[in-house]
Amino acid sequence: MKSLFTAAERFVHGQPERTAVLLVQLGTPAAPTAPALRTYLRQFLSDPRVVEIPPILWQPILRGPILAFRPAKSAAKYATVWTEQGSPLRVNSEKQATMLRGWLGERGHDVDVALAMRYGEPSIESVLRQLRERNLARLLVLPMYPQYAGSTTATAVDAVCAELARWRNPPELRTIKHFHDDPAYIDALAASVRRHWEQEGRADKLVMSFHGVPERTLRLGDPYHCECHKTGRLLAERLGLTEGQWLVTFQSRFGKAKWLQPYTEPTLVELAGKGLGSVDVMCPGFVADCLETLEEIAQEARHAFMGAGGKEFRYVPCLNDAPGFIDALAGLTERHLAGWSTRRPPDAHADDAQAEALALQKARALALGAVA
Repeated sequence: MKSLFTAAERFVHGQPERTAVLLVQLGTPAAPTAPALRTYLRQFLSDPRVVEIPPILWQPILRGPILAFRPAKSAAKYATVWTEQGSPLRVNSEKQATMLRGWLGERGHDVDVALAMRYGEPSIESVLRQLRERNLARLLVLPMYPQYAGSTTATAVDAVCAELARWRNPPELRTIKHFHDDPAYIDALAASVRRHWEQEGRADKLVMSFHGVPERTLRLGDPYHCECHKTGRLLAERLGLTEGQWLVTFQSRFGKAKWLQPYTEPTLVELAGKGLGSVDVMCPGFVADCLETLEEIAQEARHAFMGAGGKEFRYVPCLNDAPGFIDALAGLTERHLAGWSTRRPPDAHADDAQAEALALQKARALALGAVA
């Protein structure tokens, strides 16, 4: 009878145990085309953490009008931000993973750093299985969402746990829930704003636009709203801004339900109508530029503000591969890796001792009947 649990393709006795950090991002379609968007949206909008409507009611709507019309519209938007290297979210996220691996290595940690997408490719399942082939023994999951929400952080952890539940020998597991008030993250945001001001000048108001969620999630106990406002307050304090010089808003509303307010685009239109001449707009909840920042904010929100009478709209890029942010990620992961054996042997003698210990371990296993 076939086992319910899976194992590595070939377990090798005497193979060193590995520790890995898994960065999880939301995801991206494979291409800016309607078929690719249809595949991506079907997976994304079928997640019960994202759309909290009973499937028996929601799936006919999703598989009917939404997947019939929305993919083409979304594909056209993705086409305006797509790069030669691919999706901006994936390109920026891969740079973050590469740089974090280097930062941790410079600090003496011998760990794998991998990137996975909750929806689309590379999938959480495929990346975890690749790590398993390297004898994964300890796993730290870092969802790339500074502010916790059930529809982002929690569903990323759900997917990791669902995959590990099928393993015969899962690794030790740790997860990072949020880092919305991490001092180094706030410092990185402040540095990006100051750099923007030095290059572009300072606008009349700084608008911090976070991704929206349905308002009912706040009443049900989701801390996302509070964490966004705390990030905004801490950043304003770090920048020395006073009341009236900054504002927190929420973007990307979907459907007819009431979402967290104030909404970003209507707020920008209102500000322009009241005579505000210039705005700097940033998205602190997005650590990598993507469709929601490059198209929805830098293009659509700009058009709305200028069309309402605004004079200057300046978009502040996400943290992306800024050294200060990678340093913040390194510090965050170091703290959560504490207690695990991740340090690289200090010298060649230590390497030799480890190799001898692994060889002895393999010999003992073979003597007990293990298959080579």
